[in-house]
Amino acid sequence: MASTRGRGAGGVAVVPMAVIRLGVVAIVVLGAGVIGARAQLRMGFYDESCPAAERIVGEYVRQHVRRVPTVAAALLRLHYHDCFVRGCDASILLNSTGGGAGNGGGAAEKDAAPNQTLRGFDFIDRVKGLLEAACPGVVSCADVLALVARDAVAAIGGPSWRVPTGRRDGTVSSMQEALAEIPSPAMSFPELAGLFATKGLGVRDLVWLSGRITLSNQVRTPSASPTARPSPTASTAAAAAGVAPANPPPLEAAYAANLRERKCRTAGDGVVEMDPGSHLTFDLGYYRAVLKHRGLLRSDAALVTDAAARADIAGVVDSPPEVFFQVFGRSMATLGAVQVKTGSEGEIRRNCAVVNSS
Repeated sequence: MASTRGRGAGGVAVVPMAVIRLGVVAIVVLGAGVIGARAQLRMGFYDESCPAAERIVGEYVRQHVRRVPTVAAALLRLHYHDCFVRGCDASILLNSTGGGAGNGGGAAEKDAAPNQTLRGFDFIDRVKGLLEAACPGVVSCADVLALVARDAVAAIGGPSWRVPTGRRDGTVSSMQEALAEIPSPAMSFPELAGLFATKGLGVRDLVWLSGRITLSNQVRTPSASPTARPSPTASTAAAAAGVAPANPPPLEAAYAANLRERKCRTAGDGVVEMDPGSHLTFDLGYYRAVLKHRGLLRSDAALVTDAAARADIAGVVDSPPEVFFQVFGRSMATLGAVQVKTGSEGEIRRNCAVVNSS
């Protein structure tokens, strides 16, 4: 079978042409779905039904995020995790109940392991409460998540982006789906790219949405040796063979030594900033760390195993900050349109944690 090289020599996979064709078809179809969904959303959706909606959201977010800047990362992460499971439908906010999937019963998304460190649920509830007081039953929880994420990033000096509204809320939330669909920090670059493609998101969306980690405060290390990475021999051999290494390169030696000495002396006691020194600032610190092989998680380090991704990161790092703001905002807008429910789909929840009673 004929095969072709990915995107340039050195650190790219040799992929059968038939697989490439199938992948292109899948991305085109899924991408068309995102574009179609975006077309059903629109700017000013609430101009007549709840004219003050976006002002209410923005004022509350600015007031509280400026007081407690760390909440910005939490709110951004909530929206990100929500969109990867059943699309941007606020299913992440539903509580678990007994009996079956979602709020009809069973374990919900928020109880899945990747979501157990999520924060900001109470914040969303307070915003929703203000909107219900002004315009009962009008503004969806899904739109609240999208607007709050945008306004929280802007409130700490990050970019803003257009958020068309009109999303409706889902009625199903599944822990098992969350376990399968949310990107894992242990994934390789091909695994991440494949998962993003199922959502109609491209490789550059993967690269720029990873930049959200610049706001992440810290992660607790699970063992006394969280800095372990595969030996560079494996990566070198893979590159020589013309394929992308499944494993990321080792952590930069001095950084790894610092982690072991200061953060990871005994099992489970290490708490490490994801973007040391600037986790309250929306900047390029995360990408600079990744290029220096100081990406704390496997998925961070995986970004530099792909030649095109590495080149994109290097280009943005060497550009004015506004360039990163622009590409991040563009990818966030794309994420916010993933598998949205509009029209008569779903519902407008009165309480974001439970589906409406029939």
